[in-house]
Amino acid sequence: MTGVEAFSLEGRSAVVTGARSGIGRAIALGLAGAGAQVAIWGHRANQGETAAELAARGRLLRTVEADLGDPELVDRACAELLEDHRVDILVNNAGIIRRGPAADSPRGDWDDVMAVNARAVLQLSQRLARPMLERGSGKVINIASMLSFQGGINVVAYTAAKHAVAGLTRALANEWAGRGVQVNAIAPGYIHTDNTAPLQRDPVRYRAILDRIPAGRWGEPSDVAGAAVFLASSASDYVNGHVLAVDGGWLAR
Repeated sequence: MTGVEAFSLEGRSAVVTGARSGIGRAIALGLAGAGAQVAIWGHRANQGETAAELAARGRLLRTVEADLGDPELVDRACAELLEDHRVDILVNNAGIIRRGPAADSPRGDWDDVMAVNARAVLQLSQRLARPMLERGSGKVINIASMLSFQGGINVVAYTAAKHAVAGLTRALANEWAGRGVQVNAIAPGYIHTDNTAPLQRDPVRYRAILDRIPAGRWGEPSDVAGAAVFLASSASDYVNGHVLAVDGGWLAR
């Protein structure tokens, strides 16, 4: 398959975690725009405008409500999902962040962030990719970060978790690429989302970040959607274990 057809997701089903807003919402809508049926996974029943918009387009596969910090709930939700649907694409987008000096960071913050941002990524990949491996085809897309490459400031647990996501992406790719499942990651740069709201409100930090971005602007969630479509499609069938930076050139500076 070549040309535009290689980017089509018609006939495929995707699961996107954390799709209620921000980057997850943009990715869910982007995959739907390329033809996928999309299941959106959140920790609350109300999936906001994302569910309504996907339903209006006839692209909502289902909503899933389960706290990614609870492994038993995750296992149960995965089993229920796979009973009714084939999953061709998994996007591990959901994440939480806790800010504060490392010296004073509570143990609970570390545990919460690592549970959602790292452990759940592996758990979902194990549960939902197993049928992909049996079929010999599928896509797993993890959402990494600039902090998969750098240390950050006052986000020690988040940084550790995002480094783990990059390593997990490569480790799974090494095991699964030969079995027809591509595992890759997207590392968004500084994007206007709820997670970066504290930085946006700090005029000094906001300007310092902006001055380093060669593109001359912070990113929008929609800037990430095209990369997700590429990694979800047949166009990326020979891409394995890659962490794709969508950062306006931040890492090049």
